[in-house]
Amino acid sequence: MSVYDVPADKLINAVANDLKENIKFEKPNWANFVKTGVSRERAPDKEDWWWVRTASILRKLYIRRKAVGVNRLRTAYGGRKNRGVMPEHFYKGSGKIIRTILQKLDAIGFTEKTDKGRIISPKGISYLDKISKNIK
Repeated sequence: MSVYDVPADKLINAVANDLKENIKFEKPNWANFVKTGVSRERAPDKEDWWWVRTASILRKLYIRRKAVGVNRLRTAYGGRKNRGVMPEHFYKGSGKIIRTILQKLDAIGFTEKTDKGRIISPKGISYLDKISKNIK
């Protein structure tokens, strides 16, 4: 049983809950006040958005299996900005949030830093496989 066999929303919610409760993945103090990108008008409403974003990034690294940098993830988490009467434009997501999450994932051993970006470590692969097996 792997990540590919489980619906993404169920896996991301299960990983987010596990990161929050069992692994004690800490949310920084400043995370309560920041927007997730230029295209957003307000900070996220949900209290657990930090862990959901972390689980989503971890899943993206698992599926990609190649080195991924902060800039590529910023593009993935970007959005269209409402500019009033002017046409909407795409803007990238917040790099500080993604960079901090990746550094914390490095610290607990779920990702590894390479010269081309971050890759998921064998510990991170087995962690996601274990949770997907529990879901199925």
